[in-house]
Amino acid sequence: MSDDRLILVENAPEIPGLRFRHFRGESDYGSIATVMTASQRADHYQRSITAEDIATRYATPLMNCDPFTDMIMAEVADEWVGDLRGWWEQESFFLYLYKHVGAILPAWRRKGIGRAMLGWMEVRFKTVSEAHPHEVKKYFQVSVSQFQEGEAKLLESAGYLRARYFFEMVRPDLENIPDYRLPDGLEIRPVTPDQYRIIWDSAHDSSGEEWGIPEPTEEAYQEWLKDPLIQPELWQIAWDKETGKPAGHVLTYINYGENKQFHQNRGYTEGVGVAREWRRRGLAWALISRSLQAQKAAGMCDSALVVDSDCSSGAMGLYESCGFHIVKRDTVYRKPL
Repeated sequence: MSDDRLILVENAPEIPGLRFRHFRGESDYGSIATVMTASQRADHYQRSITAEDIATRYATPLMNCDPFTDMIMAEVADEWVGDLRGWWEQESFFLYLYKHVGAILPAWRRKGIGRAMLGWMEVRFKTVSEAHPHEVKKYFQVSVSQFQEGEAKLLESAGYLRARYFFEMVRPDLENIPDYRLPDGLEIRPVTPDQYRIIWDSAHDSSGEEWGIPEPTEEAYQEWLKDPLIQPELWQIAWDKETGKPAGHVLTYINYGENKQFHQNRGYTEGVGVAREWRRRGLAWALISRSLQAQKAAGMCDSALVVDSDCSSGAMGLYESCGFHIVKRDTVYRKPL
């Protein structure tokens, strides 16, 4: 490894053989996947991550992130033990967020490595933030699950405060799914590629008042298009017959790799939204019902989703009425830049 990729990190723990370096490209994909998988298993996340997944993710430019400058890797001797990647988002005209996500092998946690990488990342994105308007609010932001007690303590000791809770909910079976009818004036049609953009725009418009939704940009749309979990054949889109516009949607998907790894058959009832003029008419129930039916037809046995605990639309009650129950809580932390 060439010395020009090494990083001098302040307050690094005195661990023999410990060094920090920048991202080197394709040769790092396998190590990133290995550490992420081991870390997430320890944190009770059920996600399968492979080098091919990382390659797909990095095949096109990441949104507001250059991995060669915005990532830090930790190694001890020849063992990759952790990494951290940062990026920024403009949530609104008045708010910029500087986010980071990473992983550390369980055996190397609570040794000061995570704290050292966090400090480096904050310095890095303070520099990045200087190119953004000075009059806007700016925060670091990190999401932590209820099982990541060590990371939560680290963030709190570094000045991060709890800003929001999100709940993972699961419908434990796909039996006895209610059959709600669509409101008059709507129809469901198979999705075609020429409709992707209007559906994406509609999804952002219907979720515009939700907390933490960034400004829709062309770069964000292109990032969304390369997501391997886009499965239009499972989507439930209700179209207004008169205007030809989407009235509501559920962007259903199945993570087949995750299901194979964890020996399960789970679908996801995600991307739920209804246009303002079609709310309070039973459309959300009808679309969720159809989404669950589609998951069952695909051989799934249960379904999951994530909901904002403080959502003003009453989404929590909606999902509970559809048979979903809370199984896990995530906390979003913020720290003023």
